[in-house]
Amino acid sequence: MTLTATVGAAAPGKGPAAHGHGKVTDNLYMSLGAFEDATSGADPRVKAMIDRADIGDVQVVAPWKALEGKKGEYKWSRLESALEYLQERHKKLFVQVQDRFFDVAVGDANLPQYVKDEGGVTPTVDENPDNPTTHGAMAAQWNTQVRADFQAMLKAMAEKFDGRLAGVNLPETAVEVDTAKDRTGYTSASYIDAEIDNMRYGRKVFTRTQFIQYVNFLPDDDDHKRMKEMFDVAREKKIGIGGPDTLPDRPYQMENSYKFLHEYRNSIPLVAMAVQEPDINAKDPKTGRPYTRERFTDFAHDYLGARQMFWTVEADWLQRPKA
Repeated sequence: MTLTATVGAAAPGKGPAAHGHGKVTDNLYMSLGAFEDATSGADPRVKAMIDRADIGDVQVVAPWKALEGKKGEYKWSRLESALEYLQERHKKLFVQVQDRFFDVAVGDANLPQYVKDEGGVTPTVDENPDNPTTHGAMAAQWNTQVRADFQAMLKAMAEKFDGRLAGVNLPETAVEVDTAKDRTGYTSASYIDAEIDNMRYGRKVFTRTQFIQYVNFLPDDDDHKRMKEMFDVAREKKIGIGGPDTLPDRPYQMENSYKFLHEYRNSIPLVAMAVQEPDINAKDPKTGRPYTRERFTDFAHDYLGARQMFWTVEADWLQRPKA
């Protein structure tokens, strides 16, 4: 469960925030269900965090299934309720639209049933060196029909919420499809093509709400040409860029998206970085101890150019009253 930090978000009736290097604002980041538990009173600890004066806004992770039931039948009541709750507290809402899921069986992926029935889901494997190997699933966005259905949902979402939400983002690009079990025709090239097409489309339909693509790693992109292509598209189309993890000076991250975030930080409209649960226990290469709040924030702001940070509710500083 995570909280997010936000600055310079689009207000209703205005265009996406212009790029610039302002301060970082701290916000909360969590699943849509966790947000509902908090606001209903089932989780008073997180509810109190939402109301903290030093928390700017909230980002919720909304799985595709939560937004669409039967094909073309969209469900907005949960987002409407979240938006209303935050507006009453003079805070904004960010939404991460999730089409990939970690540590879950393919049949349990939180995707519309029709996508599964039509063969639009594929198994993934996560061999992160910091964690045990896990297996998950994702929507086969390289399938033109799956992508058309996903983009239709984004369009309908924009028609309902453009200018009302502070931001909408697509999830991280680091995906490893289990090619031995894949039946969708996956290739790394077609996957990256689909990611670029979706980020272009999202920016096309969200004209007043800032659209953001999380980028961290890409498959079979050792020369980083495709990642550079994504950043070039973001600069050209005024798409925000972010990432699911803030890990200062970690070599693998520094060699991938971080170097592009640093290079492009003043030429894209927004950089938004998350600090998730694994990050708060990761060791700082400079000290050998877990990262501090200040280290996360200073690196995200000074090196990556972040103006929004999305914090897990497990972050130690959120367990204490505001100083």
